[in-house]
Amino acid sequence: MKITYFGHSCLLLELSEKKILIDPFLSGNPLAKDLDVNSIACDYIFPTHAHSDHIGDLEVVARNNPGVTIVAIWEISDYFSKKGFQCHPMNKGGWWTFDFGRVKMVQAVHSSSFPDGSYGGEPVGFVFDTPEGVVYVAGDTALTYDMQLIPITCPSLDLAILPIGSNFTMDVHDALIASDFVQCNRVLGCHYDSFGFIKIDQQAAWTHFAEKGKELILLQPGESLNLKD
Repeated sequence: MKITYFGHSCLLLELSEKKILIDPFLSGNPLAKDLDVNSIACDYIFPTHAHSDHIGDLEVVARNNPGVTIVAIWEISDYFSKKGFQCHPMNKGGWWTFDFGRVKMVQAVHSSSFPDGSYGGEPVGFVFDTPEGVVYVAGDTALTYDMQLIPITCPSLDLAILPIGSNFTMDVHDALIASDFVQCNRVLGCHYDSFGFIKIDQQAAWTHFAEKGKELILLQPGESLNLKD
């Protein structure tokens, strides 16, 4: 699995036959100004919640990829279904098997509303269980004991994608605890540096994880990693 970071919380998971886009938001992120949202090809879009910094470019990407399926909590699925997009509704609980693997929607502690202020359902995270790796995408969340359910109910993780910017989500210190809760020592950080409220000291963050024998990966917008490297 190849994972490309487009900045903030926007990521593309590329499997051998399918592409999965998480939280499409590029055009409003000054750190992603050199990236072209219109160049993104994907088969699925998974928004973690309805805030504008997670769905800001969703409709653009969906229109550019006519066969795409939006997989989201009921309220977000219903919202985009009414706009004519193909959607698959989910909620927190069990698994659903897609043509790339199976997905579990899990708890996130945050808020969620559409840019017009209407209710966006509850925020969520996702666990992707695929033949090419198992990845936990936490979404925007505070640290929560519910994360300890993930290693009980899911296969062992190859990567945890965690927010580290603080103020709106976990900070680096809480993300380190979260990595213990989900039993994954390899973490890709997201939701940091895009705006003034979530600026971090990257070197201090790396050091904090390294001192505990864990790997914190911080990619620049447009950079990629291969999960099995």
